[in-house]
Amino acid sequence: MYQASYSVTIVKLCQCLELIAGRENALKWSLLDFSFTLYFRKEMSRLWYGKKGRKHQAINHKYTMVVSVAEYHRRIDALNSEELRTLCRRLKITREDINSKQATNIKTDLEPEAFRPNLSDPSELLQSDQIEKLTKHLPPRTIGYPWTLVYSTAKHGMSLKTLYRTMLGLDTPVLMVIKDSDGQVFGALASEPFKVSDCFYGTGETFLFTFSPDFEVFKWTGDNMFFIKGDMDSLAFGGGGGEFGLWLDGDLYHGRSHSCKTFGNHTLSKREDFIIQDIEIWAFE
Repeated sequence: MYQASYSVTIVKLCQCLELIAGRENALKWSLLDFSFTLYFRKEMSRLWYGKKGRKHQAINHKYTMVVSVAEYHRRIDALNSEELRTLCRRLKITREDINSKQATNIKTDLEPEAFRPNLSDPSELLQSDQIEKLTKHLPPRTIGYPWTLVYSTAKHGMSLKTLYRTMLGLDTPVLMVIKDSDGQVFGALASEPFKVSDCFYGTGETFLFTFSPDFEVFKWTGDNMFFIKGDMDSLAFGGGGGEFGLWLDGDLYHGRSHSCKTFGNHTLSKREDFIIQDIEIWAFE
């Protein structure tokens, strides 16, 4: 049967996370998505047919899924990461637990550090608790990867053209964090790097968020597919009814936030029109 220690560990992790789904739902789905990938489909195929092509008892696992070969290798690397091993130790998961019938006795008190990613640079806009809150809502494919600061107005200046240039070569979702002149922090998670486009692009992974005054995340409502739209004069998120959920001008100086059908959000800042003070954009690689 499975001999790979990380395979066994992830199965146990998922059993544990099912027990705590109510409080740690985001981590559960993140681990399920990046863990049960092509690797498991490949292994189950091997177990089904055996070394000499003979059929054996099939393993029916409800979390089996297929991804691209490139993504498969990325996720296998994530399975071997120190962060995952640390999380296993915090959950007190061992190989002996796999064969134990006392699965309901698993420790469910996850420490805050379990949701705290490694950052390539200190964030000037986000506090540690804000990072933890955001991490729980990030797309599953970002789990296990450090946050890399790819753009900040402090380093690169206030220019949308420069912002687009820093996106070249990226192949991950990107997190935009904005701080306005009122000191409010809000932003958007884009399912792919920002670019100049003739039409809207992106997927339902995209969402808006705000910490003004309390933390809220606005996920895709399914009403339309106006996720992201970029040109040399502006960058916008969401739409419907003639309004954008979040809009920035080409100088990254003025911005506007309004309720929109794409995300069902309210105004992210204190006022619909705001002055941008700083921006950070983080990639996951």
